[in-house]
Amino acid sequence: MEKNPLVAILVGSSSDLPHVEAAIKVLEEFEISYELVVASAHRTPEKVKNYLSQAEEKGIKIIIAGAGLSAHLPGFCASLTTLPVIGVPLPAGPLNGFDALLSIVQMPKGIPVATVGIGNMANAAYLAISILALISPEIKNKLKEYRKKLTEA
Repeated sequence: MEKNPLVAILVGSSSDLPHVEAAIKVLEEFEISYELVVASAHRTPEKVKNYLSQAEEKGIKIIIAGAGLSAHLPGFCASLTTLPVIGVPLPAGPLNGFDALLSIVQMPKGIPVATVGIGNMANAAYLAISILALISPEIKNKLKEYRKKLTEA
């Protein structure tokens, strides 16, 4: 879904794409437009910079960035934009994402990255929806209805 995207989902490698499916499912359930970009903070930093330099102009409101191992992508994104960045540590390597969690959550003062649990792309999407609900009554109503169904279940 790329028509007037509100959310950008960035991952550093095509091998990370299976992790993104949960976020896409949630965003589509809420009819939130998104854009998926594969760009690495280490291998293609100029692609990341170029994308983020145009993100606000395209209407992007929130960045979800997933990364494993050194987990540089979420922090790199946060350093290049004032848009909210949600970091998702991906389960990878010998520490199965714990190293990525620490890298993402321990950002320096002034460059925050909201962080969700290891591999929890769905919660990243729900957090993005919560943020978007601040500016959209329609999204807010959908989120309230979803939470009501959660309570009833």
